[in-house]
Parts: sequence; C-alpha cells; structure tokens
Amino acid sequence: MPELPDVTLYVEHLARRLTGATLERIRIASFNLLRTVEPPLEAAYGRRVVGARRIGKRIVLVLEGDLFLVVHLMISGRFRWRERGEKIPGKIGLAAFDFSNGTLLLTEASSHKRASLSLVAGEEALAALDPGGLEPLEATLEQYAEALTREDHTLKRTLTDPHVFSGIGNAYSDEILHRAKLSPLRRTPQLSREEIGRIREATRAVLTEWTERLRAEAGDQFPENVTAFREGMAVHGRYGQPCPVCGAPVQRIVYVGNETNYCARCQTGGRLLADRALSRLLKSDWPKTLEEMEG
Repeated sequence: MPELPDVTLYVEHLARRLTGATLERIRIASFNLLRTVEPPLEAAYGRRVVGARRIGKRIVLVLEGDLFLVVHLMISGRFRWRERGEKIPGKIGLAAFDFSNGTLLLTEASSHKRASLSLVAGEEALAALDPGGLEPLEATLEQYAEALTREDHTLKRTLTDPHVFSGIGNAYSDEILHRAKLSPLRRTPQLSREEIGRIREATRAVLTEWTERLRAEAGDQFPENVTAFREGMAVHGRYGQPCPVCGAPVQRIVYVGNETNYCARCQTGGRLLADRALSRLLKSDWPKTLEEMEG
C-alpha cells in the first residue's frame, strides 16, 4: 500500500501537473470504484484544479467550487500519467481522469478491487473521510507520546493504525522499528520515555529520508515505480537476507496475509518472535533464539 512518502510524491506531482488544468470528464471501468452518489461526478466536469492534498493515505484533488475528488489507492492502486484521451488498460484499469492537458489513469493490479473514488462537497464532508491520525512529521514529542501510548497495543499495530498515526503502513513501520531497535510486539504502555523519544526520531528520520530519496529518484518524471518493496530498505521485504547493521538474517512474522520483518539481533536481543502458523506446527521444536535456529 502506498504510504506517506509515496503519497506525498503523488500529491506533489499531481499538483505540479494539474493545478490550473480543467477536468473534462471521468471514465470509470470498475463498477465498485465510486463510493459516493451526491454530488454526481458530472458536477466536477469543467472545473479547474486548484491544488492537491494528502489525507492519511488518501489523495485529494481540490477543484474550484469547493469540490474534492478523493482517491484511496488501498494496496495495489496506482496512478499513471498519460497523453490526453489514453485508453483505460484492460484487467487492471479502474478509471481515467481526462484533463485539458493529459489523462490520469487509475489502475489496480489485483483481483480484489479495493481502491475507491469519492466526490465530496465542502471541507466538512472532506474532513469526514479523515481517519484522524496524528501527522507524524508535525507532532511534538508530547503529542507523539500521547498518541503512541493511548491504548495498550503492540508497536506494530499502533504505528499502522490510521486513527493513531497518519500515513504509516506495513513497510515503513518495519523500517521505523528497525531504526529504533525495538520489537514490533513490544506493548506500548511498557515503553520508557527514552524509547518513545527514540521511536519518534526514527519515525521522522525514516519518513523524511525516504520521501527525499523518492523525490530524487523520480526527478521531473511522474512516479511510476510505486512499491512497498524498495532496494535499500533495511528489513521490509528482506526475509532471510542479512541485516545491513549486524548481518543477522532478517526474520518475519506472518499473520492473516500480512508480514512483519525484523532483525532479532538488533530489535529483540536475539529472541525469535513466534510466527503463529509455524510455532503451532513445530510446538516445542520452534527455536527461541538465533543461536538455536542456526544450530
């Protein structure tokens, strides 16, 4: 799922290309994409784009007349910038937004079409789509600490909860926790003041560094290579590969289709976290430490 760095890049490029352009029409190929009926899509036709925003992981195109086109890409949704009138691709094509200066394609390379499009009128209606998570790059230490420890959950769950923090998902939470040298299963009420400060700084550093890196990679080109698995990540998507800090093999926990990657040596004092499926299967044979596993 595109997260804060990727969504920020999309917003910047969309604002650069579309501000001042006129939306001519929207062609929809996926029947379940549109999630609103009032106002109708036709109300947006002929209106100029006055800007673009990010709300959590949602991308907002601001139209004149206080109208907002809101797209949630979910896991596999992606944008493509093409020549005006470009045909919607088969199978993966969801919609085409035809502007006076080009066409923005919305695609989703998944059999489960979960991306969504909403058209809302007014700031109040737009605010209703905001999950309300704290902006991690703007929060003070006190605000961050309050949000992080508000409820008793694991660090992984808390960081990826859109009602707690805005824009952080599976990939960057792995990178943040590795940078902070904290276990993804650590309970939030157990955190010391020093650990809270450490994870806040890791959050700011990881999100800022990756946003800058993606900007540099894209340059003036519209971002096409939006993925959760990137060369240069420390642990996310690198199961079995050496940790770039200590060289120990990156570990994983798999649960309900989601994978959490971590370094046992850097983050859990060498202790392996139980993967529910494998630990139930192996029971007492499940290794508890890196040394046992290597043995």
